[in-house]
Amino acid sequence: MKTIQAKCATSQFIKRLDITFDETTGLIVSVADAVKNQSEVDYYYNDDCLLFAGMGDIHIHAREDVSGKNTYKEDFHSTCCAALNGGVVHVGDMPNNPIPPIDDVSYLNKFKLAAKVDVPILMYAGIGPSTRPLTFTVPYKAYMGPSIGELFFKDNQSLDDVLVHYKNQFVSFHCEDPEVLEAHKSEKTHGERRPLKAELMATDTALHLIEKYQLKGKLCHYSAGEGLTSIIAAKKRGVNVTCEVTPQHLYYSMELLKNKSETEQTFFQMNPPIRGESDRKALIQAVIEGYIDYLATDHAPHSQEEKLKGMSGLPGLDTYGPFVTWLLLDQKIDAKIIAKIVSEGPGIFFNQFLPSLNSKSDQLKKWGLGFGFLSSGYSASFSILNLVKPLKIEAAHLKTKAAWSPFLGETFPGSVENVFLCGKKM
Repeated sequence: MKTIQAKCATSQFIKRLDITFDETTGLIVSVADAVKNQSEVDYYYNDDCLLFAGMGDIHIHAREDVSGKNTYKEDFHSTCCAALNGGVVHVGDMPNNPIPPIDDVSYLNKFKLAAKVDVPILMYAGIGPSTRPLTFTVPYKAYMGPSIGELFFKDNQSLDDVLVHYKNQFVSFHCEDPEVLEAHKSEKTHGERRPLKAELMATDTALHLIEKYQLKGKLCHYSAGEGLTSIIAAKKRGVNVTCEVTPQHLYYSMELLKNKSETEQTFFQMNPPIRGESDRKALIQAVIEGYIDYLATDHAPHSQEEKLKGMSGLPGLDTYGPFVTWLLLDQKIDAKIIAKIVSEGPGIFFNQFLPSLNSKSDQLKKWGLGFGFLSSGYSASFSILNLVKPLKIEAAHLKTKAAWSPFLGETFPGSVENVFLCGKKM
């Protein structure tokens, strides 16, 4: 048995705790208010540090599949390294691979590849124009319009026709309306080719489909401040929908990027695009008011050469924890709210698939009740942030194969002090 003492943050409280865990099982044994002396615990952190239940990023692109075509961008091993570097202990990997996981066989083939690394990887299955649900419970991803890869729909009716088969399933939506994208594909800039209207229209469509087919819905990497009104209204009337927001949409806006060179701005291209300052501020306010459920990076590692050619997507795993310190210290967001979107929300999302995952691999049972909570029976996985040790993001700091970050040159007010994964200090 080992005991860690630290100032801890959950959605309910911020206080010092003594957390005892079993290194063999990797599970928390007991949690109590801190009473032990420093000499009586195995790991001691003073109040300069803040401990969260292991943080989770439920929207990333690890790039590895059975084809191996994109592992030069990232693979499951480098994903694991980048995640731990950023204080992240579990991730959710998206299905837009060269060979997408869209049925039992293709999903399990990819699942076997992901099982070789330490960081737990929950894999989404893809929904396409001719797909059907798997025979076991998994999260699904629907690309409402073209993004990166070939797994998308060309019109909303085609999506509706397929979702009728996915009633009551867990479906995440990339909200960009395909017909609006088609109508604007010849515009000069990326933002004009993927206008705000595309996200707003897709938001209403997704909310309608979630309600129509009783889906457990999630809106991915949300960027449109105006669309939050519809999401909040849907939540209030009982629609089963949650919402992600990315660090880059919270930190940057087009106005803030104007001082960067045209080449530098190319590196910020993503889908949906970085929006205006009013959108950024609206997203921050939605976090503060509790309407955002997950901080998710949409980690999309492309090479610098690919970015210069206009490929969309930004890496983000390495900077997850340092960015959280910006939310805490610069934006003054309550640590209890942060605990909800970085630990508990992602943990709840991950944990609901544990029965299905455990039926596929005995080794997964070491996760106990799962992630995201500082309670007995849950994984002894912790993300510990140092709130007085600033970190300037440099390429040498990164573990992703992409070897760059949208935050290069930025200094965050804190950093990742330590990470524990299933009872082991990493």
